[in-house]
Amino acid sequence: MHTVLWLILAILTNPATWTGSGSTTHAMTPPPPVQCNQTGCTLSNSYGAWGDRKECHVLNVTYPKTEEELRLAVAYANRNKLKVKVVSKFSHTIPKLVCPGSNLEKSFLISTQNYDSGIEIDAVDLAVTAESGVGLRRLIDEVEGAGLSLVAAPYWEGVSVGGVISTGAHGSSWWGRGGAVHDHVIGISLVVPAKASEGHAKIIRIEEKDPLLDAAKISLGLLGVISKVKFSLEKGFKRSITYNFTDDAGIEDTFMDHGKKYEFGDITWYPSRYTAVYRYDNRVPLNASGDGTFDFLGFQPNSIVISKTIRSTEKTLENSRNSKGKCAMAATVVGYKKLVANGLKNSNLIFTGYPVVGHHSKMQTSGSCLYSTRNDVACAWDPRINGLFFYETTAIFAASTFKDFLNDVKKLRDLNPENLCGIDLYNGFLIRFVKASRAHLGQPVDSVVVDFNYYRADDPLTPRLNQDVWEEVEQMAFFKYGAKPHWAKNRNLAFSGVAEKYPSFGKFIAKRKELDPGNIFSSEFSDEVLFGSKESGEKGDGCALEGQCVCSEDRHCRPDKGYFCKQGLVYKEARVCRFSQSSVS
Repeated sequence: MHTVLWLILAILTNPATWTGSGSTTHAMTPPPPVQCNQTGCTLSNSYGAWGDRKECHVLNVTYPKTEEELRLAVAYANRNKLKVKVVSKFSHTIPKLVCPGSNLEKSFLISTQNYDSGIEIDAVDLAVTAESGVGLRRLIDEVEGAGLSLVAAPYWEGVSVGGVISTGAHGSSWWGRGGAVHDHVIGISLVVPAKASEGHAKIIRIEEKDPLLDAAKISLGLLGVISKVKFSLEKGFKRSITYNFTDDAGIEDTFMDHGKKYEFGDITWYPSRYTAVYRYDNRVPLNASGDGTFDFLGFQPNSIVISKTIRSTEKTLENSRNSKGKCAMAATVVGYKKLVANGLKNSNLIFTGYPVVGHHSKMQTSGSCLYSTRNDVACAWDPRINGLFFYETTAIFAASTFKDFLNDVKKLRDLNPENLCGIDLYNGFLIRFVKASRAHLGQPVDSVVVDFNYYRADDPLTPRLNQDVWEEVEQMAFFKYGAKPHWAKNRNLAFSGVAEKYPSFGKFIAKRKELDPGNIFSSEFSDEVLFGSKESGEKGDGCALEGQCVCSEDRHCRPDKGYFCKQGLVYKEARVCRFSQSSVS
């Protein structure tokens, strides 16, 4: 095992070994989310999986290039009473938000892949207006080229302008307007259904002081089709970043001060390694020395051989129930991240030491695997290479409750640290800060966001090693502490009761009914997110394994594989699928 891990590490640290001599290279960029043939089109997300219903079939898809063509597409859907959704050339939502529904004959898809030419920068009023299909990286680069900065952006740049605001994407900041991208939006153009006398669809312009903007900032695609977004900008600046890898003692007492002290600070916690990584990240003047970049390790082009090897190794560890092997992998991963500063590079070459100083546009968001031009590397999760396959849980806590959650996870960790190695070989717990928002589906108070990724089996009915631990953490977050799920991530059970967690939810629903009275933008899949997953009728066998339900009987797990429905170890109200020699042990 250790030989394999050190071989992986050696390859990772030596890019010269990635390509054999004489190989022919071509672009291994991610596949488009929509694939069509003579019988129709299939939509998928970038991970190649959507739970137990893996594909979304639509009868037709259109690719408008102008705002008027976008309006005509909505008019067509409205006139023919079709269910319609919008997808960009990216597709990274874990829930099936962009699927028009299961009725093929009534489904219609609008792609903004070709609606991506317009960017208008207003250097006087510090604003930029972009068409909804514009990619985030292009927008950032053009704004920076004008000597300005878009302050907030997510860490992953594989999103469109329309997509980044529709689901509440964010970076990390309690300063200024905050870390959520939608809170930097000062205008939106929306294509909505209209009367026949108005051409069946119309464009409405929503300005900053219009109350409708609070609904449209995070719309989940349910109010209409976003055609243009206007963002506030600031004068260009640089950032200085230092990672401090240290002991995790007292993390429950220091996270609040860290969020207040550093404008873009975050924390990565590796509980099985008893390690916390504090990101010291503040802006510095443009004349500060340094031309660094942040090319996050997980978003770099990964060797396909390595991605497949890691996946194969993890499968072997899962099948043999080898927690120690996962811990060895986690130790290697965390050690390597420390060695290369998690992807920070001085002068755009390699990491040579802290602090790393660079332009804001190069230090906030990354995704270099999107632009690979070699046939032996790809994004590690590309479904074509059988590489990494994982779930991502994202819980958003009121800052006042987060300390107790951390303490509970520590209690769970201290029962057996090996049980938590599974997330540490990914990204541990990524802790970020999001400011209170006026958006109806935004955060009503200053909040702390926690992301963690974990192994997902190829077969949805295959239990996972330490499955009970991650189910307990998940239920602890959403049920005990009332955390809100990120709209574009999570398993279905995380959305249970979500409407009650937003004080302005009723206002959003009222605007939805006003703008889309025919309900053409909804589907059973988006309803599962908006109104919470409902366990209607009898729960199916194995439904708890991928978060389609919370187990209440052993058959909701896999008793034939030794997984039975048990109570939580720390959060006793949790009901989880735990491996046991018998149902009574």
